[in-house]
Amino acid sequence: MDSPLAVLGLDADPDDDELRRAYRERVKEAHPDHGGSAEEFRAVRDAYEQLKAGTTTGPPARDATHADDRDADESGDGDGDADTDPRSEVTYLNYDVLTDYGWETTDDDLFEKAAAADLDATDFGRFEADPTESLLEAAENRGFAWPFACRGGACANCAIVLFEGELSMPGNHVLPAEMMDRDVRLSCNGTPVTDELKVIYNVKHMPELEDLLLPPRPFKQAYPGD
Repeated sequence: MDSPLAVLGLDADPDDDELRRAYRERVKEAHPDHGGSAEEFRAVRDAYEQLKAGTTTGPPARDATHADDRDADESGDGDGDADTDPRSEVTYLNYDVLTDYGWETTDDDLFEKAAAADLDATDFGRFEADPTESLLEAAENRGFAWPFACRGGACANCAIVLFEGELSMPGNHVLPAEMMDRDVRLSCNGTPVTDELKVIYNVKHMPELEDLLLPPRPFKQAYPGD
């Protein structure tokens, strides 16, 4: 198995800036929307986590696909008091599974049905989002490969349906008012602002969003400032 340094294409002892630059380049290449695979994407995430934690062997410092299992004290308050934890608990559901089960985004009990359906962790589960992360970043930082293209609020590739809770979305250059009224939001720049969030992700396949998509693979500037 390749070492974390080899996965990121780095020599020994990279500094923080070199590590970030290498990670950003590799995660774009590895993302399934950009020609990679979910396995490669997770390997890049795990390598980055190991190097960021100062280790180069063994398992990642945390299991990126089960972030909801992290200790309650990770917020740094030392007492695990959920009332002072600024993070948001995000429950997610993959839009792709709705057709398989005959569900609709408007079903009041949608997430209850999903919880009872024994879905794969890619399709249904929970993670916690830090207040400094967009929803897309929070998903990626926990090992998930959610769709995206521009990361700048200029396309609907990263769109989600907000089932419960709220996002702060400072930039929207693409969603018309009727889609906003239907609780469609952009995960690339939407930041969770409520304690709990329920979202349906991967809704770029909704017919209403077809004209608002960008071809993901040719879109090189996935990270502003690169």
